[in-house]
This record gives sequence, structure tokens and C-alpha cells, in this order.
Amino acid sequence: MLKNILSRGRSRSMTRTQKAAIAGVGTLGAVAVALTAVPASGQTTTSEAAPTAKVAYSTKQIQDVHAGVTGQLAGASQKVATIEAKKEAAAKKAAAEKAAAKKAAAKREAKETASRSAKRAEVKKSYPNNLDGWIREARSIMKKHGIPGSYEGIHRNIMRESSGNPKAINDWDINAINGIPSKGLLQVIPPTFEAYHVAGTSKNIWDPVANIVAACNYAADKYGTMDNVDSAY
Repeated sequence: MLKNILSRGRSRSMTRTQKAAIAGVGTLGAVAVALTAVPASGQTTTSEAAPTAKVAYSTKQIQDVHAGVTGQLAGASQKVATIEAKKEAAAKKAAAEKAAAKKAAAKREAKETASRSAKRAEVKKSYPNNLDGWIREARSIMKKHGIPGSYEGIHRNIMRESSGNPKAINDWDINAINGIPSKGLLQVIPPTFEAYHVAGTSKNIWDPVANIVAACNYAADKYGTMDNVDSAY
């Protein structure tokens, strides 16, 4: 019995010894490892972590990328600006063409209107072949040329000068003596008729309408209008 107890006690004692031995071996191993890290000079050093390797990069690459992006944006903006400019130019051109077409149409219309008016004017109005008709026709021509003279003023002077006879001639006054007798409704001498003849009328001094218009043109120049004439002129 005692033997067994001693035997178990040794067993427990050995176990503690073995444990101590194992622990000692572990401690010695750690010391050995530490000693191997000591430099030959005998001085101890502290181990530091290896520095992190720097990543190499180039600012030129970044600049190139930035320049490339900037260039693309600038190119896109320029394209948009070009498109907008073309649209604006096209719109201006269309507006100018429209305005020109409108102006041309207005000009054509004015020209056609003037042409129609001229054609209507060319259609000679028919007047009776008598004193009333001659005066009215003469006044229509005078109006176109801005020559003043009322129906009454013309009629009054005609009756005094020729009594309404388009073939009347004065063969006794100083003009007749000088070889240039007064002729026609308003007794106009040939030099005066030629000087004050109005285009569009006959060049024959005996023509009643041409005689009236030339005489009224002369009276307007010398007296302001035939209406102001009350005697030989």
C-alpha cells in the first residue's frame, strides 16, 4: 500500500520536474535565438520594420492626361460653337434673302403699278373738237407739266385775242410788220411758240391745244399764270 502511494507521488513529482525541464528548455531556446540576433560587436540593436517601397509616378503623365481631356473638351466646345455659328449664319442669310425677296416684290409691284398708270395715261381721253374740248384737253396736259391756268382764265383770254377762232392771225401790229404775226387762239408769235412749246403736243402753231398750252406756259413764266393776263401780253 505504502509502495503504491510512494509510486504515485514520484509520478506526480516527475511530472512537475519534467514540466520544469521542458520550460527550461524553452527558455534556453528563446535565449539562444536572441543571442543569435546580437551583432558581433556585442551591441544590441532594435529591429525596425522594412520601409514601404515608394510607388513611382510621373507628373508628365498626369499633365498629358489633363491636356488630353482639356483638348477633347475644347474640341467639343469648338464644334458646338461652329455648329451654332453656321446655324446663325444660315438664319441671317435666310432672313436677308427673305427681306431681299420682299423688297424685290415691292419694287416689282411699284413698277407694275407705275406701268399700268402710264398705260392708262397713254390712253388719250376723247375731247370734243370745239373750244370747250380744246381748253379741257390743254388743261389736262398743263396739269402733268405743272403749268397753272384755270378754265375761266384761258377762256377769257381766248375770247379777247381770237374770239375762239383757231385760225385767227394778226397782220397789222408790230409783230406782223416784223414778219412774225401772232397766230391761233391765244395769238402767239412763232418764236414764243417754239420757245415755250410743251413736249407731247403738236409742233404746229395752228393746233388749238398746242397753241393754248404754249401760250399758258409763256404766261406762267412772265405773269405767274394766264389768269393774271387781262390784255395783250
